[in-house]
Amino acid sequence: MSLPKAMALLREAAPPIKIVDIGAMSLGREQAHAALLRAGKASVVGFEPVAAECEKLNAQHPAQRYLPYAVGSGGEAELRECNYAMTSSLYEPNTPLLEIFQALAELTTVVKRTKLQTKRLDDVGEAAAADYLKMDVQGAELDILRGAQRALASVLVVHTEVAFVEMYRGQPLFADVDAELRRHGFMFHRFSGIAGRAFKPFVKDNNLGDSFSQQLWADAVYVRDLMRLDALAPDQLVKLALIVNECYVSFDLAAYVLRQHDGMTGGTLGRDFTAAVTDK
Repeated sequence: MSLPKAMALLREAAPPIKIVDIGAMSLGREQAHAALLRAGKASVVGFEPVAAECEKLNAQHPAQRYLPYAVGSGGEAELRECNYAMTSSLYEPNTPLLEIFQALAELTTVVKRTKLQTKRLDDVGEAAAADYLKMDVQGAELDILRGAQRALASVLVVHTEVAFVEMYRGQPLFADVDAELRRHGFMFHRFSGIAGRAFKPFVKDNNLGDSFSQQLWADAVYVRDLMRLDALAPDQLVKLALIVNECYVSFDLAAYVLRQHDGMTGGTLGRDFTAAVTDK
């Protein structure tokens, strides 16, 4: 198997990718789309409503653009800034539930409340014509999707945090987000990390952030429905293949998409990519 050769082939063939990153604050770990940036194949328009975090992002990544907007339903909302910035949300932390797990209630204490006007993604010109949508918004995923009816039309891959239990009061759960994305012509591809916590008083391997059994949230990856790829343009198929290959090492999916590209164009990119992957 020769993935580097296949990756080089695909990078050369693919047009640039536009990433929209909602909830863009740095969490101290590399984002999945960082691979596209390292390869020089993408640009980012990001949104981060916590002002200090937005300023930090613009200082750290001057080649990208980060805006201090709260993306949501388009109505008035309250931003709950928590003692750990990464847990800040447009939804209220569900403290009675969080308190039964290790290291959750302690990280979600609201320290500041700010009334603000949210923006629908469809109303933000900078977000138009996106190829890849990433959301990490602590409960507001469905609000964003419902305000992105036009914006989603160009999106090929969605990477979103989803919750399995109501960690924020009234937040939509995985099933709700899944149904909305399927309604827009996406299909589930994979989870990219699943997380949970131990029930108090237990601690697993001296790590408060680990779980024995309970899974609470995950990052879920969606791609355009593979049974409807004929609705995409040839360039979009190449972009889709590039994203799943670079960000998730889903080379088998990339090869499938590129074979559809061959059938549409009469070219050999899919065949060449598959041969490169399997080359010893």
